[in-house]
Amino acid sequence: MPFAAATADQRFVLDHVVRLDEIAAAERFAAASPDVIEAVLDGVAQFAAGEWAPLLRVGDTIGAKWTPNGVIMPDGFRDAYQAYVAGGWGTIGVDEAWGGQGLPFVVQAAVLETLGTANMGFALAPTLTVGAIEALAHHGSPEQQAAYLPKLATGEWTGTMNLTEPQAGSDVGALRSTATPIEKEGRHDGTFAIKGTKIFISFGDHDMADNIVHLVLARTPDAPAGTRGISLFLVPKIRLDGTPNDVRVVSIEHKMGLHASPTCVLSFGDHDDCIGELIGAEFGGIRAMFTMMNNARLNVGVQGVQVAEAATQAAAAYARDRIQGARDGKAAAIVEHADVRRMLLRMKAQTQAARALVYYACGQVDRATLGDARAKERLEIMTPLAKAHATDLGNEVASLGVQIHGGMGYIEETGAAQFFRDARITPIYEGTNGIQAADLVGRKLALSNGGAFADLIADMRAEARHPALMRLIDACEAVGRRLQGASADDRQAASYPFMTMLSVAACGWLMERQMHAADADAVKLAAGTFYLDQIVPEALGLEAAANADASVLYALPAEAF
Repeated sequence: MPFAAATADQRFVLDHVVRLDEIAAAERFAAASPDVIEAVLDGVAQFAAGEWAPLLRVGDTIGAKWTPNGVIMPDGFRDAYQAYVAGGWGTIGVDEAWGGQGLPFVVQAAVLETLGTANMGFALAPTLTVGAIEALAHHGSPEQQAAYLPKLATGEWTGTMNLTEPQAGSDVGALRSTATPIEKEGRHDGTFAIKGTKIFISFGDHDMADNIVHLVLARTPDAPAGTRGISLFLVPKIRLDGTPNDVRVVSIEHKMGLHASPTCVLSFGDHDDCIGELIGAEFGGIRAMFTMMNNARLNVGVQGVQVAEAATQAAAAYARDRIQGARDGKAAAIVEHADVRRMLLRMKAQTQAARALVYYACGQVDRATLGDARAKERLEIMTPLAKAHATDLGNEVASLGVQIHGGMGYIEETGAAQFFRDARITPIYEGTNGIQAADLVGRKLALSNGGAFADLIADMRAEARHPALMRLIDACEAVGRRLQGASADDRQAASYPFMTMLSVAACGWLMERQMHAADADAVKLAAGTFYLDQIVPEALGLEAAANADASVLYALPAEAF
């Protein structure tokens, strides 16, 4: 099936959900004129169709390969990546000071959506680089920024983030990697000797670019225990003087999906010659890394949109072509059957809802960049919703895509199974969706003494017209107020159903906003109607779970499970 970018819906969401014209009115984003945005969206659609989409299956079936000399990507990947660099697609959202185009972050998200819809595994390489750029732009020294940001901006060099260790998964405070100051005179004076092992490093090694810039969390000597003692270090694969750093790729993981993305085990300092530079202040690693992490969480939400869009396109094409059964006494394509239409319309509605939710959150990044304090608080609340709910929807939509293909969906040749396999990691990495829910009820509800949550509720209520949506917003407000005074266990027990309720309310709000736009077309109106009439009431059914306390969860001893 030929790839087609969702350019029209992207532009519609930018206009009516993000309200990009308001952002572009500021001098900082004046370059984001309508003709420029149109050229960017159309241009990346053509590029993705011509260069990245043809590599989707080879990336899955052949995948990245480990060798003693490093990771080798499948044929065609290096050329396609170099075409991405030559086209300037990595520079979209980077500040002009570092060779970027200075366009809004939300436009960069739209570019990543198109690239990832064409080839989700491949798109992880620039996605991680975007996060590395953010971390260095906010926390790097002027010398580090000058040396690394121009190359990262173009994509000539790629970036990674290195948190996870074998004994420390989500518990980052348990990491053991060390950074020892180098105090001798010479070219490495003032730097650090890095030593340790990191796992689950996406694109931790590959042969598509000339250098890889690793951002590594480690502990300096006598650092305090836990997250308070963590610092962030810049550790290039190739040093600025052209010599190799002491970074070795031990292996790559054999994964369920995303075979085009090498997930590496990296060893730093096997020969005591791994040199790194401190980024920001000592013990400021968590703060600096969360700049990258929050960026990555939004971009993982974009991945949910990517896989949902790809799966929906594939399922719709198959349903139009597959003749099975009859309707009105005549042989019919399965798209004519009511249950298949139910699934297809659900896929379209959920994909559009995920796009609206994630783009709205990304737009808050741009408004916060312009100094809007309200947008900064809104972003804090929207980030866990965008990351978690969009990836939950990506999984749901990919699963429905397999179902529409029927038995052929369970056979790899159709490609439907790849979307399902690729999607499954997204609720896990960059903070599991359970961690996003815990963050929502543990920290975000308390922002401004609950004022940030109340502000979101007020904005949704001011625009909502559909009765079910209004009831859901009321239910979210009531549950949110209860959780603000609940015990830690009760908050955690309610966190996931509450997060889903609030996410669906936000999606319903943004879907209804689009339906009321003068240029809403038949597809937009049908998807919005389905969402409000059928999906919003489903979320109301979660109210009982969101109001339940934790007692039933702890009624059994651990061994009973």
